[in-house]
Amino acid sequence: MSDYEFLKWETFDDGQIVRISLNRPEQRNAQNRGMLVELDQAFARAEADDNVRVVILAGEGPMFSSGHDIGSKKAREEFSPGPGQHPTAVINGGTREGAEKIMLQEWHYFFQNNLRWRNLRKITIAQVHGDVFSAGLMLIWACDLIVGSEEVRFADVVGTRLGMCGMEYFGHPWEFGPRRTKELMLTGDAIGIEEAYRLGMVSKIFKREELAERTLEFARRIAAVPTMAALLIKESVNQSVDAMGFYNALQSCFSLHQLNHAHWVGVRDDRRAVGDEAHGVPNWRDAPPVVSAVKDKVRADA
Repeated sequence: MSDYEFLKWETFDDGQIVRISLNRPEQRNAQNRGMLVELDQAFARAEADDNVRVVILAGEGPMFSSGHDIGSKKAREEFSPGPGQHPTAVINGGTREGAEKIMLQEWHYFFQNNLRWRNLRKITIAQVHGDVFSAGLMLIWACDLIVGSEEVRFADVVGTRLGMCGMEYFGHPWEFGPRRTKELMLTGDAIGIEEAYRLGMVSKIFKREELAERTLEFARRIAAVPTMAALLIKESVNQSVDAMGFYNALQSCFSLHQLNHAHWVGVRDDRRAVGDEAHGVPNWRDAPPVVSAVKDKVRADA
């Protein structure tokens, strides 16, 4: 059962556990505006329900998420006047011009929403499979815990495919480490889930066919913790990381992201906000496949 167009909503154990699943499998769960608005509503719904203790974020289809939707017919309609236009396209800066429009829209729908989800008053678990690319990373990094199946790869390709310095919610150095982040952003290569586990980014690795049930078992174990204790454990860690500079770093990097957009608007004749082939950025539709970063090769398939 689902009350959403782009998500699935499921409850377990008399509503103590909620599973929210991205549900655009044909588009590899690319995040269009409608999906992100629904996701914000779904998280708020789970947060408001005092019976809910744990929220699982999953994805339907062959992969968790391919990132932002920047090319589908649905995504184009959402930002074009007409019956398919999303209501949020004309609020929160949507009717402004230039860098102000881009900054305000991304602040509301790519940045602040992830901060809200990171600070949700419930424990959240990202359940990932397949590939997790670019904006997919933002979704899982907003969760308290990440579990996944054995084949999972993580990558941010916006540096090599869009000429951008990373995602709007730039958690990369905190999750991958500083130098690994530089390598992965400059090459567009991926790391596997085993490395992510060693980095402390991932908590559990399950077999693909067991992922949903084992994640549910993990959620049940956490749901047994008294709610006040669970919340204060989460808050203690989040406040500690913020005191180390996490929140301020996110704010600074969001500003750098906007500078990057402004650069492309300034140099491109069509004023698009990302890089193009004329400026050394390959067309993302024709870019080489993502490969894993390995220590003894410049490129894994070379």
